[in-house]
Amino acid sequence: MTERELTHLDPLGRARMVDVSPKEPSHRKAVARGRVYMQPETTSLVARGAVNKGDVLAVARVAGIQSAKRTSDLLPLCHSVMISAITINFDLKDDFIEVEASVDSIGRTGVEMEALTACSIAGLTIYDMCKSVDKQMVVGEIALWEKSGGRAGTYKRTQDVTQSGDSSSSL
Repeated sequence: MTERELTHLDPLGRARMVDVSPKEPSHRKAVARGRVYMQPETTSLVARGAVNKGDVLAVARVAGIQSAKRTSDLLPLCHSVMISAITINFDLKDDFIEVEASVDSIGRTGVEMEALTACSIAGLTIYDMCKSVDKQMVVGEIALWEKSGGRAGTYKRTQDVTQSGDSSSSL
């Protein structure tokens, strides 16, 4: 099987969970980023802690952490992994909030899906907490920015998703 083939299909084309038992455990890390675009007034409300539902970023951080731990419950062919650390950070700009999720593990499979899930759910939580004041919000540009560990080694995204010109990479 070449590296570019789909590994979650058996020789007959049926879905399967990949056997990772022959792999040696190693330190795995993944970082995902996404953005929640909103009106500048909404960003200001979040920054001031003035959203009626409560502390938007605190709730989004907990939601991201919780969802990373439950990724294998959401994605049918994703392995359960023992997560060592999860960090969710936010960068408030004028008209968007950038969400960054970082996940670490020592294991036989990567944590890219856990980082992407954490980023997605943290962004959706921001949307949920702010939707009463801004119906125009958009959650998107969720992408893997870094991964390390395992046979495939290190990967680092070289350009911003918005600069790639590839509309298929945006949600």
